[in-house]
Amino acid sequence: MHKLTSLLPGLAALLLGASASLAFAPFSLPLFAILSVAGFWLTLRGNTPRQAARRGWLYGLGFFGAGTSWIYVSIHTYGNASVLLAGGLTFLFCAALALLFAIQAWMGARWFRGKGAWIGFIALWWLFEWLRSWFLTGFPWLYLGYAWTDSPLKSLAPVTGVWGLTFLTLLMGAGAVESFLQRRIRPILPATLLVALTLLLPTQWTIESGEPIKTAVMQPNVPQLEKWNPQRRDEILDQLIEMTRAHPEAELVVWPENAIPAFYYQVADRLQPLLTELGSRTLLAGLPTSEPDPNDSQRRLYHNSVAALGNTPGVYHKQRLVPFGEYVPMESLLRGLIEFFNLPMSSFSLPRQQQGTLQAGPYELGVAVCYEIAYPELVRESALQSDILLTVSNDTWFGRSIGPDQHLQMARMRALENGRWVMRGTNNGITALIDPQGQISAELPVDKADVLTGEVRPMQGRTPYQLAGVYPLLMLNLLLLAGLLFRHIRTPQENH
Repeated sequence: MHKLTSLLPGLAALLLGASASLAFAPFSLPLFAILSVAGFWLTLRGNTPRQAARRGWLYGLGFFGAGTSWIYVSIHTYGNASVLLAGGLTFLFCAALALLFAIQAWMGARWFRGKGAWIGFIALWWLFEWLRSWFLTGFPWLYLGYAWTDSPLKSLAPVTGVWGLTFLTLLMGAGAVESFLQRRIRPILPATLLVALTLLLPTQWTIESGEPIKTAVMQPNVPQLEKWNPQRRDEILDQLIEMTRAHPEAELVVWPENAIPAFYYQVADRLQPLLTELGSRTLLAGLPTSEPDPNDSQRRLYHNSVAALGNTPGVYHKQRLVPFGEYVPMESLLRGLIEFFNLPMSSFSLPRQQQGTLQAGPYELGVAVCYEIAYPELVRESALQSDILLTVSNDTWFGRSIGPDQHLQMARMRALENGRWVMRGTNNGITALIDPQGQISAELPVDKADVLTGEVRPMQGRTPYQLAGVYPLLMLNLLLLAGLLFRHIRTPQENH
């Protein structure tokens, strides 16, 4: 009985981590973000560093296991891995990410005990969430702040970005626990005041800078297992060309990520009649590109790109690549080991230069290819120079999992943070037009070949988040940790 009781906190941590996925799309129940944080803090309170690390890892395993379960679909369905192998690789991925929660929990128990421990818990969680935005190329998925995309609290996003909403969630969860246990209102006061302030913030920080632009976003719904079959190339192109010709009113036409399953020179003749018909209109198409490697004359570099085809040509190369999907770490060891490590187009390279915007007529478009829309700072830097944001993706890799809904939710947050319209073009859904308040203006259902038509508006002006970025909150959390560490060193007796 005692052994069973000792296992309960770890099981609770695992379930609490898994429950956090209910806060994100498609469930969108933000209360679970607060409950998950509050419960996790309760399981950590008073732990030894070893206990905290173990429970932190279990929490992280549940958090990523439930929240990124779509990874299994990519590996099993499209990587042709067996159920056992796909399950094992997915577990290893989630277990590795869970180590971040284990480390932050260990650090909190080791350095922050006593009355201020809950503040250390908040600051460490926030800093590790920020760490995930860049460490080992980053995995900026499942930030707590996304839970509030459809709530009145979203008005904080243009001021602090998703980072501030994460901080508020942590304040609410841990502060509520401390107020209840201490029988004092003081711990919950910061969250209460921040919520009240958020509700008073303006909802509009940018203004329209031109006439509405008619758009047509193609959703061809090409099966992933057929996309790179050379025998299907002409059929795929013909479908896109006919879909485009059916909408001559569109000033901006979008083809999704790698919609053209070939290099441009291989299809230029086939596309030229359409480009002539487009005239002054702009076609933005996802496609692979290549260039000579300046360091090796025998080698070429390949990029996952978006090209502006028309009167103002330009190319954007993806700057954040997905491990194993677009490049293979330790390629010499893993390439060819199993079929998953030989996926089509898994040999992309990073661009050699900083990428800018694409021009569409008189307007500048900030571009994010697929996974890049998850990076708040990357998109912020692009939005500073752009009137409209464009993101193209191929969410076919996720199947009918929760992945596409989470991906769309992140695109909506980028619109909120930057006060820009977002055009989102995908191969099989969810294709959408998103306004500067993060609301979906129009969308297409998943797994349907169709064209999304509507209007987007060029915007000018900058949100506070665009001006300051993540840095104010980064400094705040570093100062909180520094203050707690200083107190820990000065008064060690409080920590025993």
